[in-house]
Amino acid sequence: MIASAWDNFYVIVGGAAAALIGVQFVVMALIGGLRTRLTADSISAFGTPSVVHLTASLVVSAIMTAPFGTPLPRSIVLALLGAVGLWYAALVVRRTQRQTIYVPVLEDWLWHALLPFGSYAMLLIAALVLPVRGGAGFGIACASLLLLLVGIHNAWDTVTHMLVTARAATTDDGD
Repeated sequence: MIASAWDNFYVIVGGAAAALIGVQFVVMALIGGLRTRLTADSISAFGTPSVVHLTASLVVSAIMTAPFGTPLPRSIVLALLGAVGLWYAALVVRRTQRQTIYVPVLEDWLWHALLPFGSYAMLLIAALVLPVRGGAGFGIACASLLLLLVGIHNAWDTVTHMLVTARAATTDDGD
């Protein structure tokens, strides 16, 4: 079984991802009362992807610790997750280009587009290689950890941007 050597890793990554998903919901509820310019397009471009990437990291952790008898079913499920993730990463790029609240800079394109796309591509490739090479587990672990880090960075980036924007709006209103 591939997962047994990685159980602690996936318990940590999965637990962190699950906790951060919950925190993201709380933060979004709290900042909902701020006077900021939020639109569905900007939330779907910058907020929702953080939850999706954290959820993907959690799902990878669950799949990797599930007691599959052979590597093939695990490989198929992870490959599907990687393929759906690639599609979603492309969708996020389109949403980011469509929203009008914020003009993304290079760092945004790196963290919101390039790194998630690379993570899902790495997951897909490692999953396809998994039945043949046990060492592909390192690629899956790296993709899962990178999705966790992207989710953390992007959630923090989004929240700090909203708070700075809200503070600037409050200052401009004379409060």
